[in-house]
Amino acid sequence: MRSKDKKQVNLIAQTNPKSPITEQYRLIRTNIQFSSVDKELQTIVVTSSEPNDGKSTTAANLAIVLAQEDKKVVLVDADLRKPSVHYAFSLSNIEGLTSVLTKKMSIEKVLLKTNVPNLEILTSGPIPPNPSELLNSKAIETAIDELKEMYDYIIFDTPPVLVVPDSQIVANKCDGVIMVVASGKTNKQNAVKAKELLVKANTSLLGVVLNGVETDNSNYYYYQS
Repeated sequence: MRSKDKKQVNLIAQTNPKSPITEQYRLIRTNIQFSSVDKELQTIVVTSSEPNDGKSTTAANLAIVLAQEDKKVVLVDADLRKPSVHYAFSLSNIEGLTSVLTKKMSIEKVLLKTNVPNLEILTSGPIPPNPSELLNSKAIETAIDELKEMYDYIIFDTPPVLVVPDSQIVANKCDGVIMVVASGKTNKQNAVKAKELLVKANTSLLGVVLNGVETDNSNYYYYQS
């Protein structure tokens, strides 16, 4: 059962591929592909400055639209404190990323298939007492290298930047990061501070997704590099 404090992740790119919102996710996909002309973008972190800005929804739907273009994609739940990817895809979370990082399981044994062709999931696994230490270990670098051999794109759903340092740690090991902000909700100063923290962590900020903008009575997602 879904925990009552978990916000539903809407997999609209799967359930309604013709919707205007799904089209905006495809636009994000296109912008990422254009950004990869001069540099490889295979490992991408999705985060936000604050909780409940829509970063998990963005990560999941981005992974779906990338897979729909016949790319091999894995969505990794690197939010080891409040994971949600397994809820979104109705998957088990008995084993996952933490099982790999603590060397209890191999990656191949914890990867889960979805009903989206070309898309697999690496759930968070059991919540550890030391998330930041695990994500800053040599084991995560080894895991990323293994995933890069298996997939065209690896999308990481990570915690909000201003809550814990986990996103900065993971983003430093990846090719780029996308930050999600919620229209009418995200505090502007917090968004700026989150951006500064990501830059200080020597990450490559690919762009910002503005979530929940109302245009013609519809909700859209915009990507600004």
